[in-house]
Amino acid sequence: MPVVSGSASLQVYPHSLRSSGPMLFFVARQGPQKSLFIYSPSGLTGAAANLVGEPFPTGPLQGSMRCCPLVHGNARIIQTIFSFTQPAVVGLRQSFGFGDRLGIANPGHVRSLTGSSFFPVLAQQSIRELTRTKREAEDVMDAAVWAVFQEGYTSGFGADADHLKTTADIDRMVKAGFTMFTFDPSEHVVNAADTMSVEGLAKRAASHPWADLNDNIAAMVARYEGKTVVISKAFTITPDRQEVLRAVVKYGGSLAHIRRLNDHLLQSYPGHPREVEVSVDETESVTSPFEHFFMASELQRLKVEIVSLAPRFVGEFEKGIDYKGTLDVFRTEYLRHVEISDFFGSHKISFHSGSDKFGVYETVGKTGRGKIHVKTAGTSYLEALKVAALQDAGLFREILDFSTGLFEQEKASYHVSARLSNVKKGASYSDSELPTLFGSDDIRQVLHVTFGKVLTSAGPDGKSLLFRDRLMACLDTHEDVHYDILVKHFKRHLDPLESLAKR
Repeated sequence: MPVVSGSASLQVYPHSLRSSGPMLFFVARQGPQKSLFIYSPSGLTGAAANLVGEPFPTGPLQGSMRCCPLVHGNARIIQTIFSFTQPAVVGLRQSFGFGDRLGIANPGHVRSLTGSSFFPVLAQQSIRELTRTKREAEDVMDAAVWAVFQEGYTSGFGADADHLKTTADIDRMVKAGFTMFTFDPSEHVVNAADTMSVEGLAKRAASHPWADLNDNIAAMVARYEGKTVVISKAFTITPDRQEVLRAVVKYGGSLAHIRRLNDHLLQSYPGHPREVEVSVDETESVTSPFEHFFMASELQRLKVEIVSLAPRFVGEFEKGIDYKGTLDVFRTEYLRHVEISDFFGSHKISFHSGSDKFGVYETVGKTGRGKIHVKTAGTSYLEALKVAALQDAGLFREILDFSTGLFEQEKASYHVSARLSNVKKGASYSDSELPTLFGSDDIRQVLHVTFGKVLTSAGPDGKSLLFRDRLMACLDTHEDVHYDILVKHFKRHLDPLESLAKR
């Protein structure tokens, strides 16, 4: 970062330099503090005049300069001046979601995209993550805005309001400017349908919310039972009565809930840019190819337009570790889902819990087929902890021990299988061993699911935070190390998939 003439302590992020009329905008650092600076030979004009900040000396330069904090109000103004800082609708482009629970990883995410054809979703956070980190949706959006400005990234980014379950969730995320809405109807999925008899399924289906579906059980079954659908030259679907009833019971309630959420989004915010993803991945029951077809068909009938669908794949997509399962079996099922997606031509296949699924990405990349969206989040938090392990061993040991003590409590809402018997006290590991611990599935998951408590727990005085401030200071001091680690890590995710993006 070059030094601004006349201000020896001011270090500029060179890619942030951008002009608007006679004004020059850039992000720079004064010690630990990042700010937005605007230089003008004749004063600030237009929307820039409303940026909150303080005068800053210009040294030998004529004119004036203002130093502005990277706060929400200023981010909103910057979005009106530079359109590339506004989130875009992603559509059917190959895309990759970079969840950032700390709010400082997005510049590293942007740098990992060098040479990639994937479209990034940089503002991505679930309601569960917001609750656990005690962040606001606006914080997530602002972090993405300042990241693309700092890095001079003008190719566009998406904003995913993830795992929305209520209309209040939608309201919250629309207000913050999100444009992709991931509906999570998992609480309405009936996993027991997989083991029910035809009679049991028929009885259960009779109690479905048929009015919400504009349908009745006889009509729905008749649309699918015994009907052959040619998905491709090599793949046809002819569901029998039990398969149809199973799909109705398993996903009928979910369809009704998705429709309610979608109606609220359309009717309450008719002019808001939007696209919808549907997620049924966080369930026990695998989504069969016919069930994928059924969901997509019924959503079309209900006039719910989706850009992507996240099925529950065969095998295990646990948090923060590689895929568990037989990759050949996964490949077969993936290609069937791709063929169904291609049949409709209007939605992508979405991978949730996408952190560190390297075996899956190699397998998918080798097929050269499919329009996909990938979501990651926890892995960026783990890479931040890796920086602590490298640069502040004492802090990392404290976090490891704290996380181990809370794992059983915090794992409840996550799909993990870590065993605490495989995790030792932090003091048992040498400094040189600490970075290698991220190769342990058990330790990765212990750290992964306890992020909320680590980032929000108060210190002994009840006022300061126990870990967050120290972790953020470590990452700030070693910013280049943090970014480099993120770039290396996400290249491992993106590179195997580039064959899809460049089709």
